[in-house]
Amino acid sequence: MTRRAYLYFIVTFLLGIIVGGASVFFYGWYGGRWRYDRGFDKQRIVRRMSRDLNLNETQVRQLEQIMDDSMRKFMELRKQVDPQFDSLREESNNRIRQILAPEQLTKFNEMLRRFEERRKKPPAP
Repeated sequence: MTRRAYLYFIVTFLLGIIVGGASVFFYGWYGGRWRYDRGFDKQRIVRRMSRDLNLNETQVRQLEQIMDDSMRKFMELRKQVDPQFDSLREESNNRIRQILAPEQLTKFNEMLRRFEERRKKPPAP
């Protein structure tokens, strides 16, 4: 009898791990928590909207055109605004450098170098 109880306990425990792991995975994946590094993916958005809104072919083509136009305008705006953000970022970094000790400054500069590498790296497809 006790062997059977232990066996049930172990099976229940293992099933809990499996169900819990699967739940966390699906929550993270479908909730978008694990996909932010993918960047803008027009085709994924069009597929999702087509499926969820039941769009016809004409609507899909119009949606793609709207997204292309919006992305083009977004990129133009970004070209105008990015220099201002870069200037503000550099000003903030210089102010931070003024309060750091030499050993902290070395670490801070290395942190900034890694951050800039990640920031300038194109998003994964």
